[in-house]
Amino acid sequence: MDTQSLQAFLAVADSGSFSRAAEQLHLTQPAVSKRIAVLEAQIDARLFDRIGRRVTLTEAGRVLLPRAREILVMVSDSRRALGNLAGAVGGSLTLATSHHIGLHRLPPLLKAYTRDHPDVRLDLHFLDSEEAYQGVLDGSLEIAVVTLAPHPDPQLEAVPLWVDRLCFVCAHDHPLARRQRLALDELCDFDAVLPGPQTFTRELIETRFEAAGLRLPVALSTNYLETLKMMTAIGLGWSLLPERLVAGELHELAVDHPPIHRPLGYLVHRNRTLSNAARAMLAALEASREPLSGTAAQDSLDC
Repeated sequence: MDTQSLQAFLAVADSGSFSRAAEQLHLTQPAVSKRIAVLEAQIDARLFDRIGRRVTLTEAGRVLLPRAREILVMVSDSRRALGNLAGAVGGSLTLATSHHIGLHRLPPLLKAYTRDHPDVRLDLHFLDSEEAYQGVLDGSLEIAVVTLAPHPDPQLEAVPLWVDRLCFVCAHDHPLARRQRLALDELCDFDAVLPGPQTFTRELIETRFEAAGLRLPVALSTNYLETLKMMTAIGLGWSLLPERLVAGELHELAVDHPPIHRPLGYLVHRNRTLSNAARAMLAALEASREPLSGTAAQDSLDC
């Protein structure tokens, strides 16, 4: 099996489409089909069923899928290990980050990194933190800079760098804005707009409310914090947002509850050989680490 055929197989399996796989690989659709045909001939089995416009894996395709990922990761690791011997910082670095971190934490760091290492081609992906976790796990990403999971997979090294304090906020003309002090249960009388139910941030918030025996009254949700800020500012509900987003457009509520912090940091796979470019990026990330306050540090450990 050649790596090009395996790459084509994974692209079709992940996208569910020969045409989308061709776009991802910068090939023509016939070229992708030919590589799949070569692979099917080598293993003497059909890998995909084509029913109308749908492309699904056969049983042979499902068996091959995890092994194909492992083979390509091993080949990539071998190339990086050999390339590292030269000591040069160059080549491609596949890095994922969440939209919020990419907008509010990384710009100065990335600017300095690309200036100091001009031979590195940065392949930057903006993904939800949960999707980036999976990318590091399956080997498609070298590094992810994201919201850290409450319970990280043991195969991953999760390193906290920064902490976001999440502020209870509402619009200036929202009924809650007239309250001087609020108990946590009083918030439950009003609609909330919060991150999506499968996100690490939502899990963190739900855990706090569940510990108080309360159910969150979520009216709307989205994974984009800037969109949550907009929905809160126009009065669709109260929310919990990083203090960097509060500014003058929102009213911060005084809630009788210990501060809620979410840890942000980077992820790498413990069994992956990192390129020199990745090692240089980790050094830059470590240099940007912020000291944790006592409460924030405890929250980070609890997560």
